[in-house]
Amino acid sequence: MSIVDNKKAFHDFFIEERFEAGLMLQGWEVKSIRAGRVQLKESYVVYLRGDFWLMGAHISPLTSASSHVLPEPTRLRKLLLNQREIEKLSIKVERAGYTVAALNMHYKNGFIKLDIGLAKGKKQHDKRNSEKDREWVREKAQIVRANNKYA
Repeated sequence: MSIVDNKKAFHDFFIEERFEAGLMLQGWEVKSIRAGRVQLKESYVVYLRGDFWLMGAHISPLTSASSHVLPEPTRLRKLLLNQREIEKLSIKVERAGYTVAALNMHYKNGFIKLDIGLAKGKKQHDKRNSEKDREWVREKAQIVRANNKYA
């Protein structure tokens, strides 16, 4: 069950491979995510100190958050991946010029998971071509609906 999607990532990048990662979250963050108060639009994933970290994801604290915990909405959050996955992604990021983008946050067996993608950046003309393709698909659907309406 999806919590939030990062549509901007699909607009800005070609996603070549997808991985599912766990997140190290604090209690107030889990409650806020379950309430739908999370945004991945400006988030990205970085490789630091041998691990991957989610940066820029904004989790708004609930008003009923505990008084002894100081919520930080955009703190670094560690991604939980297998060692093989970390090695594979780190080699691609460091040597091949790829980047890792946060794509989707969802529930799996009661846990909050994050889909990340190995991505290459799109150039401006690639973005225009993607937009033209989307518009053409939309126009085709309208034509089919119009033809079915009169048949």
